[in-house]
Amino acid sequence: MSLWSVISDGELQTLEFGKKLGRLLKQPTLVLLQGDLGAGKTVFARGIARGLGVDPDIPITSPTFTLMNHYQARLDLYHFDLYRLSDPDELLELGFDEYAFGSGVALIEWPEKLHNSETPGLWINLKRIDDERREITFLLQGEENEGLIATLQDVCS
Repeated sequence: MSLWSVISDGELQTLEFGKKLGRLLKQPTLVLLQGDLGAGKTVFARGIARGLGVDPDIPITSPTFTLMNHYQARLDLYHFDLYRLSDPDELLELGFDEYAFGSGVALIEWPEKLHNSETPGLWINLKRIDDERREITFLLQGEENEGLIATLQDVCS
């Protein structure tokens, strides 16, 4: 288990941290984004998408009402927002397991709705410090992507 925290001084830096992570992803990865409303989860997700190579003309928005958006990139990105999930069976209908543990990057906002805090993957928690600054904590659970957090630290230093 690897753990690292960094302070973002604003939205642009949060976006940049996401881009750097997206550039580092080389294999299928499950990324779980936690944080209160307005903490910057979608900004960070937008950064990951840009780092993966999603066309800059394609808007990256939180799929609050559709549950999932798919973006084509170097690794396909499946962006889930579980905020409005009322029944876990909705995820089964979407084929969630195929996306979450498939061949691309599955990015999940509000993963606490999965009711499994031990899900293997890269857990990212965004915590509001004030109107601009956020503490971003990275926690890698499981053996996939070993070394990813250390590499991200090097790239962000």
